[in-house]
Amino acid sequence: MWIYGRNPVLEALKEGRVRRVLVAKGVEGWLLRELARLGAEYTLVPRIELDMLLKTTHHQGVAAEVEEPRYASLEEALGFAEARREVPLLVALDGVTDPRNYGAILRTALALGAHGVVSEERRSAPLSPLALKASAGAAFRLPIVRVKNLPRALSALKERGLWVYGLDVGGEKTLKALDLARPLVLVAGSEGEGMRRLVRESCDELFRIPIRPEAESLNVGVALGIALYGVGQARGVG
Repeated sequence: MWIYGRNPVLEALKEGRVRRVLVAKGVEGWLLRELARLGAEYTLVPRIELDMLLKTTHHQGVAAEVEEPRYASLEEALGFAEARREVPLLVALDGVTDPRNYGAILRTALALGAHGVVSEERRSAPLSPLALKASAGAAFRLPIVRVKNLPRALSALKERGLWVYGLDVGGEKTLKALDLARPLVLVAGSEGEGMRRLVRESCDELFRIPIRPEAESLNVGVALGIALYGVGQARGVG
């Protein structure tokens, strides 16, 4: 797989996932110095060669061939929390299919202390080059879990002691009314349809983020960012 963009490529190099690197002639000197610092061997090519290879002009002058991203297990995500000696905090996505949105959520989840992002195989954007670019390298540093059945996965996590809170515009409670110190899974559905019935019924609580009445809704990534920040504040993080 070819990935592109400065942050994704540099993060992939740090993780040792890169097979080869192509750099457009004329890029800024700092990028070449950073590649050299990371020990990357690269080939300088005309920018149009990258445009044609990647079928986009938004590559920021650098691309890398990497192994296909590896998905983690639920156990690995929980192990990530244990290794950090932190109370587990997972994000579960039901029907988020836009790769830019998916990548941005991965980036937000990593930045705000989540220990993994869970989604269903058939109802999620893939870890495509576009999603990897939007994640700004987060996809290489955070457990990304794919499951065959999201309601069953949520039930398994509940058996492990996690509480499942669903983000829903019709939720009766707000974050302040919830116990956020517990091991948690925050669930969000697609922007168009929200959570499916079985996913909603798997939640222990449904909560909403109060917004001005003239605004109908929030972008799912923005809403999750607010929720994750709220959890961090309640746990005394940051």
